[in-house]
Amino acid sequence: MSIEAINEQLLRAIGVGVALVDLSDLSFSFRNDTFNEWFGDPDPTARLTELFPDLDSQTLQSEMLDDGRMTTEASFKLRRRTMTVALEFSRAQNAHENIAVLVCQNITRIKELESMIDSYSMMVERNTHEIKREKEQVEKLLLNMMPRAAYEEYKTFGVVAPRLFDPVSVLALDFIQFDAQLTQHEPGVIVSELNDIYSAFDRIGAQFACQRIRTNGDSYVAVSGVPDPNQDHAMAVANSGVRFLRYLARRNDSHPIKWVARIGVASGSVIGSVVGIQNYIYDVFGPTVGAALHHRSLADEMTMATDATFAEIVAEKFGALPSDDGTHVLMRDLAENA
Repeated sequence: MSIEAINEQLLRAIGVGVALVDLSDLSFSFRNDTFNEWFGDPDPTARLTELFPDLDSQTLQSEMLDDGRMTTEASFKLRRRTMTVALEFSRAQNAHENIAVLVCQNITRIKELESMIDSYSMMVERNTHEIKREKEQVEKLLLNMMPRAAYEEYKTFGVVAPRLFDPVSVLALDFIQFDAQLTQHEPGVIVSELNDIYSAFDRIGAQFACQRIRTNGDSYVAVSGVPDPNQDHAMAVANSGVRFLRYLARRNDSHPIKWVARIGVASGSVIGSVVGIQNYIYDVFGPTVGAALHHRSLADEMTMATDATFAEIVAEKFGALPSDDGTHVLMRDLAENA
């Protein structure tokens, strides 16, 4: 057996498609069995561009003249399945022969794996984005329930240790004749009104380092000095209370539903922590909170009430008037002096 015959048998036996392409007319002078299995029975009139319509024949000719090599890929249907092959053209070493050796390797599985990896990467990226979005939503909800410092402690340790904050100031607000409002309006209207008002209170309080701790119906409780110390905690809640009442007064001028509030403020110490196991919430406790609630019950319409100690701290900015019975101080002329 001649060397040429042995080479031909080897080319027919290997698992890659091999063909010899006449570069003058792009016809085939040889095709092994694998090549024929992939691209059909030999046809003396078949041309390279007929098997590979997307192949740029001019580029092929140019590459064969310059480097003598060119690689590309092609996909085609083979028995209802899309097959992808890597095409490698190498010009024959004999300069007198205008022939290129075409070697085709089946890379379908590689492409399928690459596609699976791409799909998996996209799925991981999409899931990561979804987890990040859900995490941000949870964080936002938790920050509505507790101060950021408490949230950071909860996120790190899983608990928020009870802490004594001293001194701080507490503001307690509620609405006069709230029960009458409930009977006169639909529940949805009341909720919408409270949401509008409490959102405005939150924005105002943030301007003065006064943070809402909780709401319970018409009861709105805020504190300054928790969890971050604030030397001007009394002025913070006084300023916030003044703006709360001004906001309500202006709102009542243009809204059909009128809201009349009263506010109690007090300074002292509180204990802050997260309470509850499943429906947990950050809250503050202590006699100062009780004092603010008590003063609130003594306040007149659209005024703040406090004790003499608190009134003395803010006296330079806010006017104060002792009550007739001497049990508390009413801060009546807030709008003129704030």
